[in-house]
Amino acid sequence: MTKISTKIPKFHLRIGKPSDAKLVVDFMQKLGRYQKMTDAITATPERIERLLTSTQGEVVFGIYEGEVVGFAYFYEKSSAFTGRSGLFIDALLIDDSKRGKGLGKVIMQFLSKTAIERGSEMLEWGCLDWNTPAIAFYQEMGAYCVDTMRIYRLSPDDLNTVAKIF
Repeated sequence: MTKISTKIPKFHLRIGKPSDAKLVVDFMQKLGRYQKMTDAITATPERIERLLTSTQGEVVFGIYEGEVVGFAYFYEKSSAFTGRSGLFIDALLIDDSKRGKGLGKVIMQFLSKTAIERGSEMLEWGCLDWNTPAIAFYQEMGAYCVDTMRIYRLSPDDLNTVAKIF
């Protein structure tokens, strides 16, 4: 187990493994409830385990007083617009009862350091426009919103339909 010490007493980080897939799904379900999007969370432990095993996704957990209280799921990305590579944070959550202790900042610091160590030039993520506490948290760190674009997605069924067009 990779344990990463932090400057906050009783708090450390742990790099997740494929065997943590169920824990990732549990945190995603918590995030879905917080974001009022429970129906959008369709991940299964098997799918997450596949992503973690192939390193298409990575996870870090925040552990406070021996209890897992937060996580970040992320992956590497690149941009033809900027010609840069980076990390994309797909999910980040600190349990409600532990917010305000600086734990999220520690996770963001870890992700920033990881990006730099890998030669990345950006760290990017999405945030719902109504989530003002998260927006304030990100802006406090110096993050800015790239709000000139909407994200579109094809579902598995639509992906198969479009793939058959040509």
